Amino acid sequence: MTAKKHHFFSGAYSGRNVLVTGHTGFKGGWLCQWLLGLGAEVTGYSLPPPTQPALFEQLALADRMHHLDGDVRDEVAFTQAVRKSAPDFIFHLAAQSLVRESYRTPVATWQTNVMGTVHVLEAARGLNKKCAVVCITSDKCYENREWLYGYREEDSLGGHDPYSSSKGAAEIAIAAWRRSFFQSRDANSKGVSIASARAGNVIGGGDWATDRIVPDCVRALQQREPIAVRNPCATRPWQHVLEPLSGYLWLGARLYGGADGSS
Repeated sequence: MTAKKHHFFSGAYSGRNVLVTGHTGFKGGWLCQWLLGLGAEVTGYSLPPPTQPALFEQLALADRMHHLDGDVRDEVAFTQAVRKSAPDFIFHLAAQSLVRESYRTPVATWQTNVMGTVHVLEAARGLNKKCAVVCITSDKCYENREWLYGYREEDSLGGHDPYSSSKGAAEIAIAAWRRSFFQSRDANSKGVSIASARAGNVIGGGDWATDRIVPDCVRALQQREPIAVRNPCATRPWQHVLEPLSGYLWLGARLYGGADGSS
């Protein structure tokens, strides 16, 4: 890794300890790949890869980072992982991320997306060092009013399905913990900063999940079947996976080092 590459994000991640939850998933795998390229010491905490094939295995990430099998619903195990890795940054991506799956497993969806997030916040609260924590939720955390414009920060949180409502609840938890325990003026915050980031639908190489538009199209074409469009009247925005990841990295750098991301 050359020094020239470390100027991205003001070199905030070079030589730093970074913990990523959900690193065996699509977005988590690409985030770890990027962090490794920035010179970070990366630890991942996640369940086994959710798909076969899996981007995590295609990138051989298990051989290039600290890989921990674990469930964010297990508060004790996750807290131990945080203490052992002593992170300078935490990126929390572990989630049950599929709307249709949330109808099949609503309790597990809420346990993972809400209590899993609370466990991350509590583990961060136990740190005795400076740490920037970026919790990833979803643009589906807003109450769906079927408006024509994009949702705004001041719009109501909510959700008609277990997945969307769980993301709204996670946002409420993040805001409550940030205001209660992580205010910069609070001596008990110990230099821990918390923020949430909301992204919409993403596409990109290495996405093998079900109920995703590009993988579903490819699978249908391979099997010479018609491409099923589940919601033909819906209008949805799409972005390449690296777009939101760049935002997460900038947000983490600013949380850790101030407005310009410098340490």
